[in-house]
Amino acid sequence: MLDKLTRWMQRNEDDSSLHEYELDTSNIPKHVAIIMDGNGRWAKKRALPRVAGHRAGMKTVKEITKTADEIGVEVLTLYAFSTENWKRPADEVEYLMRLPQEYLASELEELIERNVQVRMVGYEKDLPDYTLKAVIDAREKTRQNTGLILNFALNYGSRAEMIAAVKQIAQEVRDGQIDAEQISEEIFSSHLTTSGLPDPDLLIRTSGELRLSNFMLWQLAYSELWFSNVYWPDFSREHFYEAIKAYQQRNRRYGALT
Repeated sequence: MLDKLTRWMQRNEDDSSLHEYELDTSNIPKHVAIIMDGNGRWAKKRALPRVAGHRAGMKTVKEITKTADEIGVEVLTLYAFSTENWKRPADEVEYLMRLPQEYLASELEELIERNVQVRMVGYEKDLPDYTLKAVIDAREKTRQNTGLILNFALNYGSRAEMIAAVKQIAQEVRDGQIDAEQISEEIFSSHLTTSGLPDPDLLIRTSGELRLSNFMLWQLAYSELWFSNVYWPDFSREHFYEAIKAYQQRNRRYGALT
């Protein structure tokens, strides 16, 4: 990671914003999760339909994915659509379901070139065929990639995820596969949709909202939280540097004193 970040800094030596933040190359968060909020309000502010905000937000996904990859983040999880978002107007939901297809159609080739691996957490069964096909195709074509894991939280809800994990563990206890006394944090984590991924080191939420919105409630137990008033379509690489810098200035104690 250090060599990769050093090369990136050399390529960006004229970027004044990078020099301003002076990132510590030895303390880049391995897993960054982002609640991409504010697309609708960004559009309303410009007297545009909400879908225009979602389209603009897709461009930010590309920029932040590229930036995260360049500085050495290992996992980038983006909260794209929650289990509660089905309550939105049908035309907006349909548009949101089309965005993964559109994004991956235009960006997959570059993601492959960058050695990015595409993953998804969430529930596939409720997704439209065209959305699921695009995600599965990208997942298969990038399965062997070893660089940044670009993880889309799509039709994802943390409470539903934890309930599903409890049901599965209970069934395994009934079947005699495990003993109830053996249940641990590690076993519970292994039954979540994020199994195999490290918990997020840093959570970013845009648009000024200060809540988790049913996102990775278990996994975020000891994550550092960083909130921005900037709407997601306006969230730039400079804002991302700012979040990383803030993370690097914190002392993560995990309940201990030092």
